[in-house]
Amino acid sequence: MPSLPTRRASLAALLLAAMATTPFPATAQGRPITIVVGSPAGGTTDTLARVIGRMVGDTLGQPVIVENRAGAGGNIAASFVAKAPADGNTLLMSFTGHTINATLYKNLGFDPVKDFTPITMVAKVPSVLIARKGLPFSDTAGLIAYAKKNPGKLNFAIGAQGSSLHLASEQFKMVTGTDIVNVPYKGTGPALADVLAGTVDLMFASTVNVLPHQKTGAIQLLGVSSREALPQFPGVPPLTQTVKGFESQAWFGLFGPAKMPKETTDRLYAAVKKAVESPAYQERMHTEAASAVDMTPDAFAKFVAQDVQDWAKIIKASGATVE
Repeated sequence: MPSLPTRRASLAALLLAAMATTPFPATAQGRPITIVVGSPAGGTTDTLARVIGRMVGDTLGQPVIVENRAGAGGNIAASFVAKAPADGNTLLMSFTGHTINATLYKNLGFDPVKDFTPITMVAKVPSVLIARKGLPFSDTAGLIAYAKKNPGKLNFAIGAQGSSLHLASEQFKMVTGTDIVNVPYKGTGPALADVLAGTVDLMFASTVNVLPHQKTGAIQLLGVSSREALPQFPGVPPLTQTVKGFESQAWFGLFGPAKMPKETTDRLYAAVKKAVESPAYQERMHTEAASAVDMTPDAFAKFVAQDVQDWAKIIKASGATVE
């Protein structure tokens, strides 16, 4: 019978052999992947993170956790991910505010381009201009006329400062020459809840968040921000019919910290691409009047850099500021 030291040596050898033949995932030792979201639960960014995360987890065989770090227009979440290890285990699901904030905020504490590894875009989503019940108008023309006669009386719920929905509000006021007061919130969910409750008057909200409420009669749907009418919102005209040239949509995408290894980036991109191309995801996006989008990491990186420049022009022209 082998001695105790001999048996221990044999066991150690077996463990080493098993470790040598067991492939570890490209992310650090198979630990859970955390997707950080800069908004509360219930918003579009959070919803997309959970849908994509679940599919990516199934593909990679790794648990995926969604962590909400709301506040400062998504900057709290972005700052956290920018400082995380670049091992692919901490990711950021962000939105148009990622590139808007580069100009809108004077001191971010991070660089939206240099401090991240773009992985891919996952969706583009138009918005809907909604109004609480009980206001003395039922369409966009009526809203503009009322706002001009009553400057400063109406208010806009801002789901997240620095988001495309914030800038849509600023653009609307600038183009129509109306004075409407901004009421900032930490996310789309709480902002929409206050419109539904009649606490605030108006809001640009994504189609994803408005759809569950469109037939309840709890809010008025004044117009969609897409160039064409949306079949998911029958009878709701494009805003451009009243406000010429008005168009707005948000993009959503996944990032890692800067200097993430290419093999890790490519592995994550392949898993997200599989999710975005799945019939289930494609059908869900269509149902919610959104578009499923797939971009290679290189293409997404170029898009992000250009989007920073494009939004800088709009922000300076509109005079938009954070409060």
